[in-house]
Amino acid sequence: MGRTVSGPLSRDEPGSSQERELRLVSGDGYRDWEAVYRDNVAWVFALMFAKVGNRPDAEDLTAEVFMAALKPLRVSASVAEVRAYLRATARTVLAGYWRTRMGRQITTIDDDIVDDRPDPEPPDPVSTARARDVLDRLPDRYRRILELRFLQGLSVRDAANALGVSIANAKVLQHRAIQMAAQASAGGGR
Repeated sequence: MGRTVSGPLSRDEPGSSQERELRLVSGDGYRDWEAVYRDNVAWVFALMFAKVGNRPDAEDLTAEVFMAALKPLRVSASVAEVRAYLRATARTVLAGYWRTRMGRQITTIDDDIVDDRPDPEPPDPVSTARARDVLDRLPDRYRRILELRFLQGLSVRDAANALGVSIANAKVLQHRAIQMAAQASAGGGR
């Protein structure tokens, strides 16, 4: 009737010390959608939580996986097929999640926004000279990433393209450059 399972895909004999829970899966298939959900919700949630790091998003993404899988998935599919399909659906849902959080760009700006702020004051010559001195102490790539990002106001992506490096590499360069600039500003130099 039921089988004891130690993980989503491995099967142990009943009474195993690694036994986690009793699954109510008869044969090699599910009897209804509730059985599909109950048998798989824990590992789908654990996967989502590991990828996003917070419970509310992991719960939402878990629900999204099951909602996306509900229509195309057959209840008559085997346990292995259901789990493979849920894993593929989870991958797609996660890709969408990260795309909306990391890849969104503003491509248009409305003209009806009025800028009520006063004109910025000209930079202090002493501060400008000090900033230039700190930048001049940095290695070329570190100086260049800081100039691109903060003096020219480029995005990480545009700065990475200008330097001919990946976005991840540009982020690392920026982080290291800021650390080295802080040390140089405090008098540590190179």
